[in-house]
Amino acid sequence: MASLGGGARAPRLDPALGRPVRPGSPPPWGLGPMAAVFLVTLYEYSPLFYITVVFVCFLVTSGLVLGCPSEVSVVTFTCIGQRFDPPCAQAKFGLGVPVILRNSEETESSARVLKKRMRQVKNPFGLEIPHPATASVTKGITLTPDCLEDCILTCYWGCSVQKLHEALQKHVYCFRIKTPQALEDALYSEYLYRQQYFIKKNDKEEKYCQLPEDAQVVDFGPVPRSRYPLIALLTLADEDDREIYDIISMVAVIHIPDESYRLSCRILYQYLLLAQGQYHDLKQLFMSANSTAPSPSDESPGERSTDRSLLEKAGLAEDEPELHEENSKDCVVCQNGTVNWVLLPCRHACLCDGCIKYFQQCPMCRQFVQESFPLCSKKEQDEDDSTPILQGVLPGRVF
Repeated sequence: MASLGGGARAPRLDPALGRPVRPGSPPPWGLGPMAAVFLVTLYEYSPLFYITVVFVCFLVTSGLVLGCPSEVSVVTFTCIGQRFDPPCAQAKFGLGVPVILRNSEETESSARVLKKRMRQVKNPFGLEIPHPATASVTKGITLTPDCLEDCILTCYWGCSVQKLHEALQKHVYCFRIKTPQALEDALYSEYLYRQQYFIKKNDKEEKYCQLPEDAQVVDFGPVPRSRYPLIALLTLADEDDREIYDIISMVAVIHIPDESYRLSCRILYQYLLLAQGQYHDLKQLFMSANSTAPSPSDESPGERSTDRSLLEKAGLAEDEPELHEENSKDCVVCQNGTVNWVLLPCRHACLCDGCIKYFQQCPMCRQFVQESFPLCSKKEQDEDDSTPILQGVLPGRVF
C-alpha cells in the first residue's frame, strides 16, 4: 500500500485498460484525431489556408473534367443578330482540349425524326367530280372515272354509315371486297338505290348519277347523319387484273348538298382496299408548289366561310394550310434543292434531302414531326427527277 506522505506519487491508471500510464506516452487513440482537430482549427482561423484548400480543390476538379482525352466539350450558343461563318469552327482552350463552337440555329437535330419506310404500289383507280357546283340530291351528280384497266363503277345512294364501316372491317377480317356483290353482301343491302357503269381502260367519259323520281328523297336529315348521300365503288372488271394489282378496289364517300345540309359537293373519304386485307385512307398532300387541283380562289370568301362552318358542325374540318404563290418546286428552306420529303402528321411536302435532317418541326406550320417519308428514292432521282415513288396515285394524294 502506497504511502500518503511526502514520498512518490501514485501512478496514473488508464481507466479503459486498468494499467498505469507511462509519463510522456501518446494518448491511446493515436495521432490521427489530433491531426484532424489541428486541420479543422487551422481551416477556421487561417484565411490563407482556407484559400489554399479551395484552390487545390478547383485544380483537382478542373483536371478531372478537362484532362479526360476521350471526351470533347461542346459549346452551343446563339448570338442575337450575328451569325458565324463558317458555322462550325474548332478552337482550343487550355490543356489542348478541343471545344466546338456552333450556332444553335444551324445545329443538326440530335434526335433524328423517324423515317417511314414506304412500299411502291400502283393505283389503278381514279375518280373526280368535274362539276361540284351543280351537284345536288335532286339534280344528281356527274362523276369522271379514270382507270388504268377496265373497271366497274357502282354507286350506292343513301348507304348506311354504320354498315359501310362494318363492311370495311369485314374486308380485313372476313372476306375481300373485290366485286360489287361482295360489298353488297357486307352492307346487307342497307342502301336506297344502286347504279352501275362499265368503265373502259383510260376512258374519261363523264357518268351521270341520279336518284329516281319515285324515290322521293330530297335530303338525308340533319347532321350527324345515319346515311351517306353517295358511295362510289370502283372494282376491276377482269379477274386476271385482280392478281396483278395490290389495290383491288376503291371506296369513295361523296357528300352531295341537299335542303338540310348545304355543304358544297366533295369527296369526304377515299379508301384503297388491298388484296392482302388492309385498307388505307387516301390523304391529300400540301405541296409548297402549284398543283393541278382547282384553286380555292374560285370560291368567294363567303362560300368558303360557310363550308368551313358546316364542316366544323359535322366534325370533318381540318386545318387549312396557307397557300404559297411560288411556282417553283424548290425547298422552302434553302430554295435550291427539289422538294422530296413529306412530314407527318401535318402532310406538308416542303423539304429537300439536304434540309430534312435539320428539322424536328415543320418549317411551314411549326408542328412537331413524328415521321417523314420521301416522294422519290435516291436511285429514281438520279434517273428521273420527276418519277414519283407512289405511281398511279392521284397527284397530291398519298396513303
